Amino acid sequence: MSDSVLIAESGRTTGSAESRRLRREDRIPAVVYGQGMSPLSISVARRDLRLALSGAAGLNTILDLTVDGNVYPAIIKDLQRHPVRRSVSHVDFIKVDLNQEITVSVPVRLDGEAKEVASNNALVDQQMMEIQVRTTPRNIPTELVIDISEMTTSTVITVADVALPAGVAAVSAADHVVVTTVTLRTAVVDEPAAAGDDAAEGDNAEAADATAEADADGDASDAD
Repeated sequence: MSDSVLIAESGRTTGSAESRRLRREDRIPAVVYGQGMSPLSISVARRDLRLALSGAAGLNTILDLTVDGNVYPAIIKDLQRHPVRRSVSHVDFIKVDLNQEITVSVPVRLDGEAKEVASNNALVDQQMMEIQVRTTPRNIPTELVIDISEMTTSTVITVADVALPAGVAAVSAADHVVVTTVTLRTAVVDEPAAAGDDAAEGDNAEAADATAEADADGDASDAD
């Protein structure tokens, strides 16, 4: 995985007013911390952050976070967004040792076409969009790909079934379901019952006619 350079500015004053001012200037308040260093309040240009994370690795990109001439190998630990606009409002960077393992979430992508599932009136149901793994920073996979072309309606793929690259170990529970299937419900017409209902309606009509005729005869006798 290649590094991406991100230039940050130090000397940020903490507090809501200062954070709002930075955002108006299209900068994002942030902090970088990690082993062997005190937390450092910084800010980064919104456009620069977007470009730094534009590669296939996304949020798992290893950044050469440059602050006042010092370079910190870092990844994003937490990214906060505005509750309505969803724009990034704060970033936590964590300094990493490129030789030590860390835990990250890697996206899961389904590949292929589950023809047998579709032919049996069912759908593929992806229940986990990410899997947590542990590995060294430069060994973080961009994505985990699952081939669904051989799936049947009884297939259940768990974390334990997902192939991982060498040097990568799953942190998510092995029995967690990643992909399964859902059978669609269909309307069933009970034709015999419908026919029975028609026959019952006919019998009821005949009984009603017979009752009417009897009443008419009775009325005629009373009139006599």
